[in-house]
Formats: sequence, structure tokens, C-alpha cells
Amino acid sequence: MPSLAKARLLVLVAMLLSMTGCGKQDETQGQEAQLSSEKKQTQVIVPEEIKGRWKAVKIAVQDKENNKQDVYTVNIGNGFVVGDSDLTLRVENFLPYFQMDGMTLTSVSNDPRNPAAQISISENGHEVFKGWLFSKYPNTHAFQHPRFSFSLVDFVPSG
Repeated sequence: MPSLAKARLLVLVAMLLSMTGCGKQDETQGQEAQLSSEKKQTQVIVPEEIKGRWKAVKIAVQDKENNKQDVYTVNIGNGFVVGDSDLTLRVENFLPYFQMDGMTLTSVSNDPRNPAAQISISENGHEVFKGWLFSKYPNTHAFQHPRFSFSLVDFVPSG
């Protein structure tokens, strides 16, 4: 995003916050947090020895409205439309042994000891979530949706 657009966005955010009764200190903290999060983006590194070793992941989709669960096998880099909804889920990356080192997310080996899939979810073409599904910790940083919940249930090696 060009710096002029960022500045305009910050001015708009500040105006909106001032209209909702936030104090000057809250505005400043909000702007600092936004700038800080833009500068400190995590980086996903899939090591060469892992690239191409995993073909797909299996994601369970729980429809809370209909009390139904479907499991989708999704190739890494591909996506699918969730049931009869306006949601599209895309699998960005898979790390068999997920580890975070500062702002770097990587896999320390090809052994699936802490499997995680990076996903993005769009609703009506707009991204509403980008994060991780963890096989061993399904509720960690889980996407919150009134109708659907998602979990990583399996992973498929290549060849």
C-alpha cells in the first residue's frame, strides 16, 4: 500500500475513533499498533527438503447449523467452496513440524510432529481470515464463524 494511501487510512481511522469517543491516548496507541503490525509481518519459510514432499491436507468442516461434518482433501495451493456458503478456503502452505522463531514460521523437519496448514478464507471474494490450522491444537487461533468451524485432520504425502 503506497504511503499516501496509508496516511489517508490512518487519518480515516483516527477520525472514526474520535467520533466513537476514544481518547487521544487510545487513538495514538491504535495508530502505533497498526504501524507496528505492518512493519512486523511474519515470514513463512518452507525448507527445500520439505517442498514438494506433501501433496495435500484434509480439512474437516463442521456445519453447526445442520450438525454435519464434511472432510475435504485439498491440494496445497488450491481451495474449495465451503458447502452452500459464500466462503472459500484456500490452503497456502503445510508445515509438518511447525515452529516459530521470532517472526519466522518454518518446519524444523519433515517429521509430522506439529503439523500445521496455513489457510486463507474469503467471503464473497474478500479475505476474512488468514492463519493456521494445527492438527494437535485445533482451537489455537481458530477462525471464528457463526456457522462453520474448521480443523486439520490429516495430511497427504506426495507420491
